[in-house]
Amino acid sequence: MNAQLTAYITLICVSGVLNLYLCLYVFIKRHNYTNIARFFIVYALSIAIYCFGSAFCLMATTFQQIKYWTIILYIGLAFAPLLGLLFIMQYLGIYVSKKMYIALFAIPFISFIMVATNDLHHFFYREFKIDPILGAPYVYEKIGIWYMIHGVFIFSCMFVAFLLALSRWRETAKVYRPQLIALMFGQFISIITAFLYLIGVTPTGIDPVPMVLWVSSLLYLWAINSSRMFTITPIAKNAIFNSINDGVIVLDESYRLIEYNKACKSMFPKINRSMFGADFEKVWFGISGRKIPSNLEPAMVNQEIELTTGRIYQVRTSLLQHQNDSKGLLIIFTDITELKRLQLELEYQAYYDELTQIFNRRAFFQKCERLFHEAMKSSLPFTTILIDIDYFKKVNDTYGHDVGDQVLKHVAQVCQMQVGKDILFARYGGEEFILALKHNASVGESLANQLRQQVESQPLTTSEGVVAVTLSSGVAEAVKQPGETLNHLLNKADKALYVAKREGRNQVCVYAGVENG
Repeated sequence: MNAQLTAYITLICVSGVLNLYLCLYVFIKRHNYTNIARFFIVYALSIAIYCFGSAFCLMATTFQQIKYWTIILYIGLAFAPLLGLLFIMQYLGIYVSKKMYIALFAIPFISFIMVATNDLHHFFYREFKIDPILGAPYVYEKIGIWYMIHGVFIFSCMFVAFLLALSRWRETAKVYRPQLIALMFGQFISIITAFLYLIGVTPTGIDPVPMVLWVSSLLYLWAINSSRMFTITPIAKNAIFNSINDGVIVLDESYRLIEYNKACKSMFPKINRSMFGADFEKVWFGISGRKIPSNLEPAMVNQEIELTTGRIYQVRTSLLQHQNDSKGLLIIFTDITELKRLQLELEYQAYYDELTQIFNRRAFFQKCERLFHEAMKSSLPFTTILIDIDYFKKVNDTYGHDVGDQVLKHVAQVCQMQVGKDILFARYGGEEFILALKHNASVGESLANQLRQQVESQPLTTSEGVVAVTLSSGVAEAVKQPGETLNHLLNKADKALYVAKREGRNQVCVYAGVENG
């Protein structure tokens, strides 16, 4: 064995020992580290296998030994680049699904099988033999189709890993940058060396990559000790940014789009990266089909917007300070569609009668108090009409409560068809209904008679037969005098209703007429 070959083997063994040391070191202390340490352990172990397999290949004296150790080294070589990529992705917080894991590991697994069974198909090496000039342990090889696939795959893994680490440089705090340096150069050294090997610059029959892996091992060791890699790791922006349920849009100081997250893409499918750098007014029109609802100001909070899709969003903005001291803006969209739906549903249940679907007693008092005070303040007439269904108890006793409920709904529907939007109509309780209108008692009496006649002329047809329904009503107009209240007015309407019922029902009585009579 010549001195040059001995030097090669020594360098490869140093790489193997350092990676094995890193593997064991991190494994022993794994309980003190974050979950990414597990990826690093497997990654370092695969490199160690690759290095030691390469070393034993160079120490082999027979072709069978070379073939055996080539298969062994490919246990590490086939998987190490992918494991390195997955380690960096995990470190940066990039999610990888189980299906993606299976798809990615398929190629290195096939590569290993191809090497182990190459004599049967020669897809990996078309020729693989001892170099006829240099002799053992140097190998002469002609690459096959799968060798090229495998080469593209491992080179892509290393290159993507390098780019991913490089892409996080600017947004990574200084305390974490030594870790990124180790990750980037660990991949970069392997990429350059593998490239030199592929173009034939390195010594014939020798894989130079394991000779330089000791450098990346020292970088990892430095990162572990200097910046506590595995103990503290950068909070990956994308991991958090894209896991937020709220849609987030980032604008620069000129209100141009510079970033958005996955939730935002789900909310506004038309948004895309081609819009980066565009004025947000144009972006918003492109994704929503309408103009910006208001000026973009950091003070804008809890503004609600409804899109043509029917979704409702709460919009909040806040000032964003960049590292270069320039200012931008965060626009945060919270989908409150279901919340608003539930809110409207609860409001409906609180203010509408469940049976007749008109205002209930609570809603009547809340709205009527306001209308009453407005009328009194403006010296406008204000009248209430209290309606009672005649002999309603007899309907329940004769036909049952189900028919009684149908009568209540029928009366509400008939009356609702006759009253305008400016008239407040509600179920007052039991078989009583009430109306409030900004008119005098004469108009109220006319309306009450109209309702009475309509209900009388439209009997209810049920499975139990035709049910005739009549109404009695009491009308009262508010008097502009001290002490006049809504309760006082309703009391007068109730007294008028009592008189209408006492005098035979199916009629309208006005309170003034009661006093005069």
